[in-house]
Amino acid sequence: MLRVLWLFAAFDAVLLLDTGMLFPRESSSRELKELNGLWAFRADRSPNRNQSFEKAWYKSRLAETGPVIDMPVPASYNDITQDPTLRDFIGWVWYEREVTVPARWITDHAIRVVLRVGSAHYYSIVWVNGVKVTEHEGGHLPFEAEIGTLLRKDPTMPCRITIAVNNTLTLHTLPPGTIQYMTDRTRYPAGFFVQNINFDFFNYAGIHRPVLLYTTPKAYVDDITVITDFLDNTGLVKYNVSVQGAASATMKVTLMDKGGHCVASSSEPSGVLKVAEVKLWWPYLMHENPGYLYSLEVRLQAANESSTYEDVYTLPVGIRTVDVTSTQFFINNKPFYFHGVNKHEDADIRGKGLDWPLIVKDFNLIKWLGANSFRTSHYPYAEEILQMCDRHGIVVIDESPGVGIKDIRSFGKASLTHHLAVMEELVRRDKNHPSVVMWSVANEPAAEMPPAENYFKTLIMHTKALDPTRPVTYITDSNFARDKGAPFVDVICVNSYFSWYHDPGHVEVIPLQLNTQFEDWYGKYKKPIIQSEYGADAVAGIHNDPPVMFTEEYQKVVLQSYHNVFDQKRKKYVIGELIWNFADFMTTQGLIRVVGNKKGIFTRQRQPKAAAFILKERYWRLANETGTLPLWTKYPCPL
Repeated sequence: MLRVLWLFAAFDAVLLLDTGMLFPRESSSRELKELNGLWAFRADRSPNRNQSFEKAWYKSRLAETGPVIDMPVPASYNDITQDPTLRDFIGWVWYEREVTVPARWITDHAIRVVLRVGSAHYYSIVWVNGVKVTEHEGGHLPFEAEIGTLLRKDPTMPCRITIAVNNTLTLHTLPPGTIQYMTDRTRYPAGFFVQNINFDFFNYAGIHRPVLLYTTPKAYVDDITVITDFLDNTGLVKYNVSVQGAASATMKVTLMDKGGHCVASSSEPSGVLKVAEVKLWWPYLMHENPGYLYSLEVRLQAANESSTYEDVYTLPVGIRTVDVTSTQFFINNKPFYFHGVNKHEDADIRGKGLDWPLIVKDFNLIKWLGANSFRTSHYPYAEEILQMCDRHGIVVIDESPGVGIKDIRSFGKASLTHHLAVMEELVRRDKNHPSVVMWSVANEPAAEMPPAENYFKTLIMHTKALDPTRPVTYITDSNFARDKGAPFVDVICVNSYFSWYHDPGHVEVIPLQLNTQFEDWYGKYKKPIIQSEYGADAVAGIHNDPPVMFTEEYQKVVLQSYHNVFDQKRKKYVIGELIWNFADFMTTQGLIRVVGNKKGIFTRQRQPKAAAFILKERYWRLANETGTLPLWTKYPCPL
């Protein structure tokens, strides 16, 4: 009974948002039309980057405004052509596609037609047939607009979708940046400017995730929130369904197991479903049946004076709990040790564009490694990736795009207001994923600056109000004694690169310096610690013995030196280790980067370096020690 009361208390504490952002799913009442493929594309190369608005490119077909090229969606535009000025372009680019909308969607006024963009980097404005329907700030989260009413104004017109995207970063964007104009005419041409950033990955831009149309009835399921718990063998699923478009409605809520059998049901819009002989959601390699998902089907019926509506939406649900003590991280009341990776959404040609072959390959490599977790460094990843994590039992630290907050002006009110809004969007999108066990609000901010204290206190408290069921952290590389945000996090996440950025070439200092790091942080805060980044660059195929920097041998020695200290501290208060990085990735050109960052244990093409085998051996050994390995121990593993 106490657990049920706690579940209600946690649910009541949730700061409910105005509207939902459910992932589009087909059902008997909902249809999808994907708009991926080739779009017309044009960059606004005018000196002020504003000619496209002055001449209202959105009012006519894009090809009528000037020359256009083919551009695939989803994909970053930077590496698609041979044009170096497009690769490094800063400013507005325009996408356009004409779509044939099924006639029934137009003639049936009981249908809502919604245009959804999975993500576009960074600022987006969307028009349909020359009429603005929405705009959105932020490069990694979805946005949408209802367009059925607009389409019905002139059913004979084709549906022309125009999306303008601007990748300019300022002091108040996430991530932040600055535009620097070069005014020395003896060295730079008129109008020359550069985009300065304080993060170490390429600022890929464009429409990065799928664009689609989907339908719902006029009265529809707008949002679902679930919080789960269990007591002995009984699972508890606290749910809340919000409805739009109906003053009153009836509904049937059914929880089904993997076989499609009903295990609990209700006719209320909110409540607690009790599941006998519950199958918990377990991480990969921690249980013989990881990633178990139930299905929560919501069947809504509503009516007004003239019409009756039925809407059906099904949400995958994993039943699990997360808890943190001063020394441990628990999933389902059992200690969990993060042995995983940091990643990037990054690959040849498509940049940050969603790509299913790449996603599946990466999950195969993650499971081959024996990794049980990753952090979405340094921005929210695609919903499709989190759905894969749910199914495969891969644990996620879900990170906001708060990377590169280094300038004191980025701690002001405008920046904080936007950061709070981003966390609202992120929690709204990802709150129901069992794989997501912790929120990260930032990566390596200038946390020693005076305004950082109020900034992160406010941000973390807001995130906890949005979701009191998950711990909140941010990733730090600040001095332990001067980090002003550390008192407010639940888990200390520390990045360090001993013998690389500090004392380069001296691997012998790693044991002492790493031990000191852990003792300092735990001694001051008495909170569990994750080594959230560590590693060294290695150019694949470069060898030297004795090891020297940038060789595969040096990367191996650095990892092994860190691992020796991890093995001492994980018996005490270290709860995880995440290698930087899973794979090589592209960065801005610079003196310390040779065609990108080479700290991956895999190449950008996903081929293993020597360090991958070191990590594979370690992770499978850790899995044997800290979890319950299934009867099979060979790869590949079934769903």
